[in-house]
Formats: sequence, C-alpha cells, structure tokens
Amino acid sequence: MNRQVLLFISLLSLEFVFGQVSYSIPEEMAIGSLVGNIAQDLGLDKTRLISGKAKIYTRNSDEYIELNRERGVLLVKQRIDREVLCTETALCALHLQVILENPMEFYSVTVQIIDINDNAPTFEKNEMTFKISESAVIGAKFVLERAVDFDVGNNGVQRYELKSTDHFALKIHNNADGNKNVEMVLQKPLDREKQEQISLVLTAVDGGEPQMSGTMLIVITVLDHNDNAPVFTQPTYKSAVTENSPKGTVVATVTASDADQGSNGRITYSITNTLENVRKIFEVNEQNGEVSLIGNIDFEKSRHFQMNVLASDEGGLTDSCKLILDVQDVNDNKPEINIMSKSNVISEDAELNTVVTMINIEDLDSGENGNVRCLIGENVPFTLKKSNNNFYSLVTDSELDREISSQYNITVTCSDEGVPSLSSSVTLTLQISDVNDNAPVFESSSYEGYIVENNTPGLSIFTVRARDADWNQNARVSYILEDSSANGVAVSSYVSVSADSGVIHAVRSFDYEQIKDFHFRVKAQDGGSPPLSSNVTVKILIQDQNDNPPQVLYPVQTGGSLVAEMVPRSADVGYLVTKVVAVDVDSGQNAWLSYKLQKATDRALFEVGLQNGEIRTIRQVTDKDAVKQRLTVIVEDNGQPSRSATVILNVVVADSFPEVLSEFTDFTQDKEYNDNLTFYLVLALAVVSFLFITCLVVIISVKIYRWRQSRIMFHSNLPVIPYYPPRYSDTLGTGTLQHVYNYEVCRTTDSRKSDCKFGTAGRQNVLIMDPSSTGTMQRIQSEKSILDEPDSPLEQKPPNNDWRFTQGQRPGPSGATGGPEVAMGTGPWPQPPTEAEQLQALMAAANEVSEATATLGPGTMGLSTRYSPQFTLQHVPDYRQNVYIPGSTATLTSNPQQQQQQQQATAQQAAQQALPPAQMAAQMSAQMSAQMSAQMSPQPEPPKAAQTPASKKKSTKKEKK
Repeated sequence: MNRQVLLFISLLSLEFVFGQVSYSIPEEMAIGSLVGNIAQDLGLDKTRLISGKAKIYTRNSDEYIELNRERGVLLVKQRIDREVLCTETALCALHLQVILENPMEFYSVTVQIIDINDNAPTFEKNEMTFKISESAVIGAKFVLERAVDFDVGNNGVQRYELKSTDHFALKIHNNADGNKNVEMVLQKPLDREKQEQISLVLTAVDGGEPQMSGTMLIVITVLDHNDNAPVFTQPTYKSAVTENSPKGTVVATVTASDADQGSNGRITYSITNTLENVRKIFEVNEQNGEVSLIGNIDFEKSRHFQMNVLASDEGGLTDSCKLILDVQDVNDNKPEINIMSKSNVISEDAELNTVVTMINIEDLDSGENGNVRCLIGENVPFTLKKSNNNFYSLVTDSELDREISSQYNITVTCSDEGVPSLSSSVTLTLQISDVNDNAPVFESSSYEGYIVENNTPGLSIFTVRARDADWNQNARVSYILEDSSANGVAVSSYVSVSADSGVIHAVRSFDYEQIKDFHFRVKAQDGGSPPLSSNVTVKILIQDQNDNPPQVLYPVQTGGSLVAEMVPRSADVGYLVTKVVAVDVDSGQNAWLSYKLQKATDRALFEVGLQNGEIRTIRQVTDKDAVKQRLTVIVEDNGQPSRSATVILNVVVADSFPEVLSEFTDFTQDKEYNDNLTFYLVLALAVVSFLFITCLVVIISVKIYRWRQSRIMFHSNLPVIPYYPPRYSDTLGTGTLQHVYNYEVCRTTDSRKSDCKFGTAGRQNVLIMDPSSTGTMQRIQSEKSILDEPDSPLEQKPPNNDWRFTQGQRPGPSGATGGPEVAMGTGPWPQPPTEAEQLQALMAAANEVSEATATLGPGTMGLSTRYSPQFTLQHVPDYRQNVYIPGSTATLTSNPQQQQQQQQATAQQAAQQALPPAQMAAQMSAQMSAQMSAQMSPQPEPPKAAQTPASKKKSTKKEKK
C-alpha cells in the first residue's frame, strides 16, 4: 500500500496547537485496516491521546475513519467506495479533525482516496439502432453512445473497438473535460439491395489491472436515399440556472436545421452521452429542443451540468451539440455551528485568554452567501476569537467572580452575508466554580450585649453573625473566641461562643459589684483551603440587680457591748438624737435608701428622716417619759424587690452622765437568739434519728441471724446419746416409755429453739443397747418422720397424770425428792443430773458399746444387711465431742485437750482395725477408763458443761434470788 504523509504544524497565539497531516489510501480497504500512525506523525505520546480524550470530528454523519487512542493510529471504520463518495470529481479525499483537550489541541487530517479498477465500462443501452440511407456518402459520421466507467485515470475507458463490419470505422474525439466522443464513419457505400440490415459490436476497454470491458450491439437498417443531415446552429450551448428553481423551468433551448423536405427534414431532439443523474434532473422537448427541469437543483451538490443533445431526422441522419449549464448559488443554507470541545465548569480564578469552548462554523453556500461572522452577547467576560478555517475559540477576556455571577448563558450567533442574511445560534451554559476568595464579614463592625448579674451559667447573651459570599464549604463559617483577658482573667472563663451558630453563652454567673463590663474578640473563619477569617469586637455590659441589702455603717452593731444615745430632758422639739448611716453596694435605684422607724418604745417621741436617717424628737421630753427607750430603724433600698436592713438603737433620757451610768447598769439588754441555735437543733434531731434507725436495723439483723442459726441447728445431723439414769428400767405395761422413744420426746415446749439438737440422718447410726426393746430400726425411722413434722402430735407437752414414777425411778441426781405434787403427776420436770452422774452414764454407754462389739462379726456392726463390711467402728461418731443428756440442761462439750485426745484416738483406731474384735473392745474399754480417770483427776480442771438457753435462764433467776 502506497501511503503518503504530509505534516504541517503551527502554534497559534490562543494557547492551543494547530496542525495538519495528510494520508493516501486505496478504496475498498478492509475494515480495521491501518490508515496511519497519527501519534507518530504528529509527534504525540499515546498517553497524551488518552489524557486529552482525543476524538475525531467530521462534518458528515458517516464516519469512515476511527481513532484508536491506545495504539495512536487511524483505522478504517467502514467500507470506502470512491465512486459513491466522490461521483463527479477525480480527486477524492476525506477531511477529518483530531481534537485534544487540556490543553486544547487541534489537528486537521486529510485522507486521499486512491481509485482502484473495480468498475467495468458500461453502456447506457445494450442496443443502439441506426437507419442509414443507402445514398449516404463516404465519410458520413454517426455519433455513438460512449461507455461510462466510474473509475478515473487509467482505470477509466481507454479505447473502443468496432467489429464485424467492412463499411464503418471508429473515430474518437478527446474533449477538453477528459471525456471521449465516439463516432462511426462510413467508409464504403451502402447498398440496401445487397444488405438491408447490418449488426455491429462496440467494445469499450479500460486500462486498469486487470483490464475490464463492456459491449453494446449496434443495429443498422439501410434506408432509401436521404442526403442532408440535421445541423445545430452552434456546437456548444451555455446557460445558467438558479438552484432551487421549480420543476418545469426551461433552462436552455437548442436548435438544429435540415435542408431536406418532408419526412427527411423532420428533426427529433434527444439527450445522449450523459450520466444517469442528469437525465433525472433535465429533459429535452423532442419537437422544439427546449431543455427543462424535472428534478431539484442543489448548488451544494452540483455546481454545473454538461450534456449532449442529439438531433436526428427520419432519414437517420444526426447531429449533436454540447449543452453546459452553470448552477447559480442561492443563500438557502444557514451557518452550521458545531461544538468541537467545551468545558461546562471553569474556575473563577481562571487566567485571561483561557480557552473555554472551540466552535467550528460551516456554511455550504458560496461567495458572500458563505461568508460567516459570529458574535456573542454583551456584558459577559468572554470573547470569541477566530483561529483558522472557520474555527472560533471562546476565551475569557476579564476576571471572573462567582459571587457576582455563578453561571453564564452565552449565546453565540453566526450569520452569513447573503441577501437575505441567514443566521443560527447556540447557547452555551458555563458554571463558575467557587474559589475561597472572600473572608467572612460580620453584620456589624462591633457588638454590644447586656446581661443581668446573677445569671445562670450557660445563659445565651446574644448572637454574632457573619456571612461569606463564597459557596458550599468555602462559605461555611465557624466562630472562634480569641484568647484574651479581662481584669486579669481569661475571657474563656467568662463567655463561650458556639462554633456553628455564633451564640455567645455566659460561662459563669456575673457579679456587677466585681465586674461591670469587659471586651473580647470573636473570629469568624470559613471552611476553605486555606481558610479566611475576620474578627469583631464584642462588649458585654453587666446590668445591676438588687442582690445586696443595705449595710448599716452607724451605729455599729456589736454583740457584746451596749451602745446608747443620751437625750437630755431639756431637749426641744427637733433635737437630733443620732443619725443612722447606711450604704448599698448596688447602683442606680437599687442603691437609693429610705429610713423608717419600725419599732419604738414611744413612737410619739422620735421620728426618722426618710432620706437622711436622722433621728429627732418630735415633742418636748417630759418626766413621764421612760428613761430607757428602744428604737428599731429599718433601712430599705428602692430595688424590685426591695431589700432591707434593721438597726436597733438604745436611747437614754437623762441630763447627766452619772445618771446615765446608773440607769445603764439596770438596763436589760435584749438578746436575740443566736442564728446557730436552729442549726444545732436540726443537727441534733438528725443524729437522734440516725441512731434510732441504726439500732432498729441492728436488732432486726440479730433476730434474723438467731432465727437462721436455730434453723441450721434444727436440721443438722448431730448425733445424740440417750442418757439412762441409774436403775432405770423399762416397765413396759406400766406406761414407762422405751429407751429410744424416751430421749426422743423428753423435750421442753420450746425445744426447737433451744440448743438441744435431735439427729435426723444420724439416727440411723444409733445403737439400741436395751435387749428387752422390741422396737426396730424401721420403727425408729417412722417415729423420726413423725417427730419432724411441725404439727406432729408427738411434740412435747406438759406432763399428764400418767407420769408417775417412784422416787427411785425418776431420772435425775440421786437423793432428789419431790413434793406431793409428784404423786399427782403435776410436779416439775426431773432435776438435771450432776456431772458425776453424767460421767457415770457415759461409762455405762461405753461398756455397752464394748459388749455389743464383741458379739459382732469382724469388721462389721451387724445392724443390717445394707451396711457393708467397711462400716467399722471408726465410722461411729465420737460422742464425747458433744453429748446431750435428756432431762438435763447441761451439755458435754469437748475442750481443746479433748479434741487433741480425740485425734490421737482416731489414729489408734486406724492402727487397731486389723486386731480381733475382743482385743479391740478391750482397748476401747481401757481407753475410756483412762479418759474417765483423767477427767476425775483433780489436776486438770474438768470441762464445764455448756449452757443452753434454758440453763442460762435458770442461772439468771438464781442470781436474782
């Protein structure tokens, strides 16, 4: 492929690049074929094509060429047919524009389309008929229709061939426009009588590779003699026609004459040797030779037409002429405004001559009708500059300010110079982006606010406001309190400023007497980058409030000394006794004081000046007046509400100082209660209440604790060993209870709350030592379940009349005797045994255990089959630790020495498990004898019985007695 590249680049003053490049490609290239490396030919980087959003602009809607940005090449987008693209011109080219943005660059690309031999010569008619008289002279010419080849150059028709004849020869005439006229010349006379019809073949051959040709059949009918051919008045006719002329308009008239007469002299006109599109626009009248319009003429499509008109008579003789029609332009096309590239947003700080939009203007008319001039509206900071070849650039010509105008609607109007002038317009909308170029501005140059003293902290004083002419984040104003001090104190401890709303709040409560006003500065700062700010001075004035009562300066009120004023008995009316002097630290009306006499011993004797506080007599002092006078003066201010102070004055009516002293000694000074008295009373009441509540809580806690302890002890598994007094026997039928049942029911009426414990699960491990007892373990368990019920009928009750024992049968210490009530069954409970009797009972129980052990098998107790062989004597609890004896208020408890001995006994039992039962029983008997002898020995003090609640009560009664 032969491709030619022509590059032309120029730099314009409008800050964008203009260049031109040309390529040549053959037609009918495959889609996607390479046209040229535009990036390389223009000296551009491929990344520049991508970042600049390179694109191709064509005026026509059909796009034959496309741009590949990644490769930087131009490619064939669709099939290119030169004969369709350029019908009448030999040179065919595509004109493109490549546009890049940021910065704006513009390049013109011309692609020349080279013709290839893809069209064969064709004749408009497949057959052509001639009627030639036999009298036609040698050299007579007959015009033939030329072949049409849409190719150009060597690919067009190069030669003609006429075959199968001896009478005719071909003659070719080359026209100035490059076309060829073909004539058939008679070389040999015709003889109708020999050959009435002759058939010839005309062949048109082009010069392309490969060579192509087309043929047409020529049929000649030999007629009788006609010796004059038609002749046109001129070989070439020229005329002009205005475009858009209506159909039927006669554009030209051709005239031919024939010297023959009759039918041989009758001429017929026709259009020949003309392209098909011409036949669709023009026609010729066969009779008079007028050429008229039958279609529409458009100057922008065809600016001139050329046709051949044939005149023939009925004898077959012909003549031809050329008709040239020039189309005159009419201003029928508006200028076309094409936006090649534009920016929708531009920053307000853009520099002058910044290119905003590039516009291409085209007017299809010619001459003055195609001269276009473009203008934009006034009062806009933009101008339109012409760059090159009907390209305009919209650039800035003054500074932009978004705060004045945030958007511009720019109307570009383009008009041609035709008559009448045609115009078109387009409106460009351009947004101005904001730049932080405006600082916040306060609504006032200074602020002054007022606040009443004794305010609540956090109270809103007033609001400062600032406005920023910028937009969005740049216009978001924040308020900041600048660091400063007032009266040596940081302003931030006085007030605070809301960052968003600008509301000034009081941080503390102000006192007018301490600070009357202060100044500070508030800064307003926007959210731009970098931020802009401005500040304003704020003055806060504290307004006085009547919050201070008057203070009496004279007379001085002292707590211990007595100050009295003396008035002589000879004092006249209006005598100045004294003057009350008071001040008020408030200001204004709050400090205006008035004096009034509130109380007086004799109101008819003294008066107080309302404004000055002077105390004067209002009548003559008499002997009947009391010597001791007491005045109470109240001092009030003028505030709302008013505040007051009182002063008490003692006045003595006397003539001499000694008399004053004598009276002064008898003067009883009234003493007011101390203000602290109320405080002490309230404090004492609070202390007493606290102590009462504390004691109440402690008592309830102790009660609950004791109740919980009694419940815990009631449900414990502490084992109990029954106590059998000496000579105690089971009389069975006489009403005496069994051993086991005896210790189960011998309880006091309040035994559930006493220290006496009854085993629950532990009862299963108690051995029944009485051989005469007929009860079983199951019976004992059933009795236990009955006793555990809270409403069981077996609970202890006072002895009934069946409780009859002899003196010897009663449990208790030996020698205990009872009164007659014993025989009646209403006597007291048996007396508790002594310690010796308790130890004797313990020894008897140990001996019975030893005897029972001897009768058992090795390692077992023989109580029930459910006890395994491992249930040995070591599982029996040590009853010496805590023994409760029924009918006694004493409880045997182990002391630390006994606990130590018990530990030693446990170790010995572990060692004796392997001994025979007899030896083991003997050792246990010996050990218990040793323990009893140790307890009976006078050297160590025997353990004392732990007192139960019942025993404690009895001991207390004894002590009282």
